[in-house]
Amino acid sequence: MAAKTGDVVIKKYANRRLYNTGTSTYVTLEDLAEMVKRNEDFTVQDAKTGEDITHSVLTQIIFELENKDGQNMLPIPFLRQLIAYYGDQMQVVLPTFLEQSMSAFAKEQERMREQLSAAFGKSPIDMMNISAPVKLVEEQVRRNTEMLQHAMRMFTPFPLNKTAGAAEADETPAAETAKKDTGLDELKEQIAAMQRKLDSLDK
Repeated sequence: MAAKTGDVVIKKYANRRLYNTGTSTYVTLEDLAEMVKRNEDFTVQDAKTGEDITHSVLTQIIFELENKDGQNMLPIPFLRQLIAYYGDQMQVVLPTFLEQSMSAFAKEQERMREQLSAAFGKSPIDMMNISAPVKLVEEQVRRNTEMLQHAMRMFTPFPLNKTAGAAEADETPAAETAKKDTGLDELKEQIAAMQRKLDSLDK
């Protein structure tokens, strides 16, 4: 059974060793990766200060996995775009977008496995050569990309073409502020719609 959030505390010492207080054993980053795969929640704390360093440790796990041969999952264009968003206006909404996209993808993946297992009576490994899963994933990626592009358009302070820029040059600051407020409202509604969709998948 998966542990509840906060039940397991991992302490990280100055020598970089990780100690699982739940099992009273030292663990490695690979052990923590396996815990994540088993859906076991844990919190990593600095053994000296008690500071929550879970984010940095999880990031380190991804770094280690990405450097293993044949396990790269993050494409270079995605990494470049992600880096570019740091300090950008999109940094405000991107974490929520990525979190909800991954949650929706995971639920879609589980639903897809159940449907294919019922239709073909095969395990996920036996279905690796079936084209249907790939098409479903491609459709999910397409929808997520369109959603992100829409959000980017609302948060881009300048138009992408010169013609549009000339037309908007005469707008007053008040009009521009109203437009940004409208964009924020649309984004909030979009995020709320995504949440409603996720909630409906749980039922």
